[in-house]
Amino acid sequence: MSAQECLVFDLGSVGYPQAWELQKALAVRRAEGAVPNVLLLLEHPHVFTLGRRGRESDVLLTPEERARLGVALHHTDRGGLVTYHGPGQLVGYPIIDLRTWGGGPVRYVRTLEEALMRATQHFRVASECREGLPGVWVDERKLAAIGVRVSRGVTTHGFALNVSTDLSYFRHIVPCGLPGLEVTSLERELGVTVDLARVRQEAVRAFGERFGFTMRWATPADTARVLGDTPTATPAR
Repeated sequence: MSAQECLVFDLGSVGYPQAWELQKALAVRRAEGAVPNVLLLLEHPHVFTLGRRGRESDVLLTPEERARLGVALHHTDRGGLVTYHGPGQLVGYPIIDLRTWGGGPVRYVRTLEEALMRATQHFRVASECREGLPGVWVDERKLAAIGVRVSRGVTTHGFALNVSTDLSYFRHIVPCGLPGLEVTSLERELGVTVDLARVRQEAVRAFGERFGFTMRWATPADTARVLGDTPTATPAR
């Protein structure tokens, strides 16, 4: 696998629809070879998302209850069922051309899992993957969710790693369609405050190692060239 560059954009807090539109635009440009591989890192305001197989019955709140909690709901074209995104969660959306990377969708998901496991091990949290259940686990507790889409050989969507996430929001859904599934976070496993910025750095390092990419944090010039005039084109970094 040859070393390719992957640009990293730290976008801060971005609404789910805006991030989705950005991914779709970048995926078109990546398929055309107009931009390099990209890793978008961000947090979302409170939102439940339903994947292609998701059922609204797995959201255990009425629209009125969701409105009182300030949680949006969006149907998406990623794989998987229902999950939650919110503050304190590291969300990563890789826009990668698998044709030039040299692996297919299954290998891609496994490599994402391996990268997240390597990142959590830096914080002395021993995580693992489980056959048939994409994501990263600590014993029976789910630490990170993975849901992806591949079109024209290019990936969208990605992973969500719980760092300091308010886990109570997961009680309002059937996570991944698995009743009784326990969700955890790095802070819960460690019992101490965890710096999201440190987790972000370790996730980027591990991502580059596992995918064989040279990771480079985007400059303002990269932002103008790659992201253009989108609403999300102001990285927090």
